[in-house]
Amino acid sequence: MKRMIQTGFLAALILTCLTAHAQDLVKGYVFHDENGNGKKQRREAGLACVSVSNGIEVVQTDEKGYFEIGLKEGQLLFVIKPSGYSAPLDSLNKPQFYYTHKPSGSPQLKYAGSKPTGELPKEINFAMVKTDEPDDFTALIFGDPQPYTLEEVDFFDRGIVSEVEGIQNVAFGLSLGDLVGDDLSLFGPYAKAVSKVGLPWYNVMGNHDQNYDVDQDELADESFEAVFGPSTYSYNVGKVHFIVLDDILWPDPRDKNGYWGGMRPDQLQFVENDLQFVPKDHLIVISMHIPLKEQGDSFRDEDRQKLFDLLKDYPNTLSLSAHTHLQKQDLFYKEDGWRQDKPHHHYNVGTTSGDWYKGTLDEKGIPVSTMRDGTPKGYALIHFEGNQYKIRYQVAGKSSDYQMEIFAPRVLEKGKRTTAGIYVNFFMGSPEDEVLISIDGSEMKAMNRVEDYDPRYLVDLLQWDVTEELLDGRRPSNPAQSMHLWRVNIPSGLETGEHVIRVQATDRFGQVHFGEQKFRIEEN
Repeated sequence: MKRMIQTGFLAALILTCLTAHAQDLVKGYVFHDENGNGKKQRREAGLACVSVSNGIEVVQTDEKGYFEIGLKEGQLLFVIKPSGYSAPLDSLNKPQFYYTHKPSGSPQLKYAGSKPTGELPKEINFAMVKTDEPDDFTALIFGDPQPYTLEEVDFFDRGIVSEVEGIQNVAFGLSLGDLVGDDLSLFGPYAKAVSKVGLPWYNVMGNHDQNYDVDQDELADESFEAVFGPSTYSYNVGKVHFIVLDDILWPDPRDKNGYWGGMRPDQLQFVENDLQFVPKDHLIVISMHIPLKEQGDSFRDEDRQKLFDLLKDYPNTLSLSAHTHLQKQDLFYKEDGWRQDKPHHHYNVGTTSGDWYKGTLDEKGIPVSTMRDGTPKGYALIHFEGNQYKIRYQVAGKSSDYQMEIFAPRVLEKGKRTTAGIYVNFFMGSPEDEVLISIDGSEMKAMNRVEDYDPRYLVDLLQWDVTEELLDGRRPSNPAQSMHLWRVNIPSGLETGEHVIRVQATDRFGQVHFGEQKFRIEEN
């Protein structure tokens, strides 16, 4: 009798486990939507060899565009956009490439998630529109818009979006997380603002975009998914395969407090399954929020290593992040766990919110918001040529030629020794770059890279502490050491009068940038 009870209990346990992990079989087509109505007509051809995913498994369509895949409650089904096609856009220019499967809706949360989606339809079809998509194209990249209030949404709108509204010859835009600052009701105002750019717009989830009132990481993106779709997904443009990763672990698995940079096993499994259908000669671009390399133990090492292992057969790679409100170029070598001779380039992009909307107000009433390393707020433009790329950082409100800030004393006394120096903050600079200086047309000489505080930032910061009158705006954050700062001593023996500093900086892509500044030598 006891044996029968144990056997029955075991059978019930197995049945319970099978039910908990049961999947519905989803069927559908990826098709060429010739008339643009989003519905598959009989005469509209299916698209072969297009990947479709449930966030873990990835399958491809057959010659008729047909696919089948399992789908669990809570998962999002999405098509991986093929090159030469585009997904339909909603009224806010968000690509509609996914189906949400939450029959009961999201859990009860402070910020709403998805409403109940009901039973699965008999078919889930994904419309694709054929488009002229060359292998040479440009992408517009925003780091951390991160408004905490509607006023800061307005700062973002007028200070960044208005500058690129209607931009030409750009394929799409991408925000690298922290779309808002903890108040997820601002997702709508953010999306409305960024839609004015007029581009298909993709989004990465940041740590300030999470539902914090959950106890498991899989539910931390419920509000994000309701507005923007999957938090881990991919798409193709030209010969570039873009993978977007939610790389925030909430709560921190070490102590259940705060968050940690890393990926869940199911996310890494998606990357592995996704890459099996990507040609080895294509460029792989990984977009995330928390950088792979940062101060302290901010990213789970084994997850970074697993990601590197998955990329070992792809010689052309790039990864992008934001999060730090600093700008930095990192290279990963074999000693860092990278599995190739050519190092991996990781670009931590400067932010559109800069120093969290701090600093004095400009002529438009918008905070100047220079970042703590002296990088002005702005955005990046990445130009892709086949499987290669070049990056240019664009400072908001400035000419595209403004790629550095030169700091030097305005006036010095003739013949008197000084500890002052000439500093160049080359915003896109890295340790491998060359920065040369010339005084009054003399021979160009190399400057010395230093890791120090940007003196221009210190001047702007300390005015808040020595002013006798209140300033409009908010005091900036305390400084952080800049990883793209160069210095030389003031030359001795300079004659009385005005002198011209000329700087030439060459970045990792061979792009040459120039800057100029003047100072005076006077008799006492």
